[in-house]
Amino acid sequence: MTNVSEPPGRYPRRILVAVTGLSPQIVTETLYALAIGAEETPFVPTEIHLITTRGGAEKARLALLSDEPGWFHQLCHDYELPPIRFGADTIHVLRDGNGDALDDIRSPDDNRHAADGITELIRDFTADPDCALHVSIAGGRKTMGFFLGYALSLYGRPQDRLSHVLVSEPFEASGGFYYPTPCSRVLELPGGRLVDTANALVTLAELPFVSLRHGLPEALLTGHASYNQTVEAARLALAPPELQLDLATRRVRAAGKVFALPPAELALLSVFARRALRGEAPVPAPPKELPDLAWRQRYLVELRWIDGLLGERDDTERALKNGMDGSYFSTHLSKLRKILQRELGPAAAPYLISDGGSRPRRYRLDLRPTAVGYDALEQEGVRA
Repeated sequence: MTNVSEPPGRYPRRILVAVTGLSPQIVTETLYALAIGAEETPFVPTEIHLITTRGGAEKARLALLSDEPGWFHQLCHDYELPPIRFGADTIHVLRDGNGDALDDIRSPDDNRHAADGITELIRDFTADPDCALHVSIAGGRKTMGFFLGYALSLYGRPQDRLSHVLVSEPFEASGGFYYPTPCSRVLELPGGRLVDTANALVTLAELPFVSLRHGLPEALLTGHASYNQTVEAARLALAPPELQLDLATRRVRAAGKVFALPPAELALLSVFARRALRGEAPVPAPPKELPDLAWRQRYLVELRWIDGLLGERDDTERALKNGMDGSYFSTHLSKLRKILQRELGPAAAPYLISDGGSRPRRYRLDLRPTAVGYDALEQEGVRA
């Protein structure tokens, strides 16, 4: 795995991702700025991926990848760039709900499907730790650029970058300009004015972004959640923590997510949730090898509220007949922590039972009383 302190240009897999509409020169302009015009460590992509519409894909193929004019191939030849994977298979055409290629993005449905397609692509790329991503939002419709930038904010890592390419006048307005050429090349502008493309200036404006990746549950980093689901998860992860327990159905809501807990772990969480609700002080764990009757009582009170245990509750009461010891406590506390971290990812932190961080250890759920509730949860969103 590559060290994250490495400059992006030194990662083994380097991907340039761009959105394009009917101006495919965004690709060659950005490639030139990254690989040739960079003031610091050049970023020479090992592959280029375009996100576009049906018409944009055809124009990119004809302008960039054809034998003539083939501007991508010409740039690589002019500046002796190493092989870069870029072809029809790396041009990603956005699709509607029926799987048909989008000609444009005009309706709310088009926007939603475009957002989902862009988000999935960025999520897949950022799942590779040996990959550095450079994302350009210079081309395509404004909504495409917004979704691409926001997707990088959701999933981006320290080695990833976001930029917009800047082209000097009068070349910016010319449909025939693709990159500053190493030798003189005369270009005729609308109105008959002649300019030399060797004199063009192309630079990148890097756009800082806030990465929300570490606030997302692991399931969203590795699964196929939609754009809206991912945004909602990020929003909830950043919201003030709130915990709702439904002992009757063995479920909780934390960080906006509803999920089930095993009875033993749910009862233990409820012990601390009840204390937080009442504003009570932290408590020590039961002694390591000495059963504690007070802990047995507070734990069984919560367990008896949980429906459907049948013989399980009797077995627990027999096991704790003489009290709860430190081993029982730590075993179920560890299981509870693992479940919360699996379900909530980094957003689990406020819901983990804290030991205070110093000796003597005293345990508490560090939530304000108004952040804890015992109400019935709706059936939707259940995870067994």
